Amino acid sequence: MPIYMDRHDIPDDIRAEHVAKMHQEDLKVEHLYGCKGMTYWCDSERHTAFCLIEAPNKEAIQEMHNHAHGEFPHDIIEVDPHLVESFLGRIEDPEKSADEDLSIIDDSAFRIIMVIESSDYLHRLDTHQLSMFTQKFHRSVTKSVKHFEGSIVRENDKSYLISFKSVTNAILCALKIQEGFKYSYPKLERDNQRLKIGLSEGSPVTSEDGLFSESIFMATQMCEIIEGQIVITSAIKALYENENRNAIIDDALIRTLTPQEILFVKQLNELCERFWNTSDFNVAFLSKELGHSKSQFYRKIKRLTGKSPITFIREFRLHKALDLIHNQQGNISEIAFETGFNSPAYFSKSFSDIFGILPSKYAQMCQ
Repeated sequence: MPIYMDRHDIPDDIRAEHVAKMHQEDLKVEHLYGCKGMTYWCDSERHTAFCLIEAPNKEAIQEMHNHAHGEFPHDIIEVDPHLVESFLGRIEDPEKSADEDLSIIDDSAFRIIMVIESSDYLHRLDTHQLSMFTQKFHRSVTKSVKHFEGSIVRENDKSYLISFKSVTNAILCALKIQEGFKYSYPKLERDNQRLKIGLSEGSPVTSEDGLFSESIFMATQMCEIIEGQIVITSAIKALYENENRNAIIDDALIRTLTPQEILFVKQLNELCERFWNTSDFNVAFLSKELGHSKSQFYRKIKRLTGKSPITFIREFRLHKALDLIHNQQGNISEIAFETGFNSPAYFSKSFSDIFGILPSKYAQMCQ
C-alpha cells in the first residue's frame, strides 16, 4: 500500500499531549479504513502536526481522521518512506518507556534544507573517474555533513540535497564546505569548478507538489540563478542570529535574500518556465508581468544574478537547449529554433560562449 503524509494546522492552545491523544484515537479506528498510522511529528511552536500513514488512498485517511477526532488534514501527499526517514530521521513512533500510558512526541518536522551544486552542467557527462581533487572535495563534504549532524537525502557527482534540524549546524556546515572547496582544488583546477550552496527552511507538507518541495525549489534557485557562493533566506538568518545571540551573519561570506527578493525569484521562475519557448519571452514582457518598469527590472535582475536581463534570458534559453540536447530531443537546428534563436549559427556561437563547447560536439557526447 502507498504511504502518505498529511499536515494539520493546530490551534495555539493545542499542545503535544493533545496531538498524542489524537494519534491514539486514530490507532483505535484505523483498521476500519484499511489504514496504519506509522508515526507523527508535532511542532507546538509553529502549530503544525504531520502524520505518516499507510493507506489505500487519501480518502481513507480523511475518513479515519474524521471518525477518530474530526480533525481534517489540510494537505495529503504520497511519499517515499526512505526519503521521509532521510529528511526527518524516523518513520515509526519512538519506543515509549514501560511506565508511560501515553507516548507524547513533541518533535518538530521543520528542517533546514541545503542544496549544493559543485560543478557546472557539462561535468555531468564526465567519466566516473573523478579527479583526485574532486574526490577530495566530496570526502570533505561528507565529513562536514556528518560532523554537523546533517542527513544526506540525495547525492550525485555534482550535487547534494541535505537536511538539518539545527540552523546553526547548517550555517556552520556551509562555511566548512566552502573552506573545504578552497583547499580541495589547486587554483588552476578551481577556476574550472564552481561551488554554490543554497539554504532554505520549511516543513515537509506545504502543497501537493511533494516532500519539502517549496524549500527544495528555493534552495535550488539560489544555486542556479542567484549570485553568491552561499545564499540563505532572511528567515534562516533570523533563526541563526536568534540561536546565537552574539553572532551576526557575515554578509561578505553569505548572501541573504529578503522576502521580497524570494517572491520575485518565484514569480520570475514561474514566468520563465511558462514562456521560455514563446515569442513573448523578452525583457518587455517579463518586466510588465512582474509589475516593473524596464529600468526597475534591469536593476533587480542585475542585483540578484549579476547579469543583464538580456543575458539572463539568453542563458535561460541556452540551459533549456542543453537539456533538450542532453535528452536527444531534436537536431541542433530544431533545438535552436525551439529555444528562440532565429539562426542556428548564432545559437551555436552563444552556446559555445556559455558552455565552452559547440552544441554539435555536446550532442555527440550525449549519444
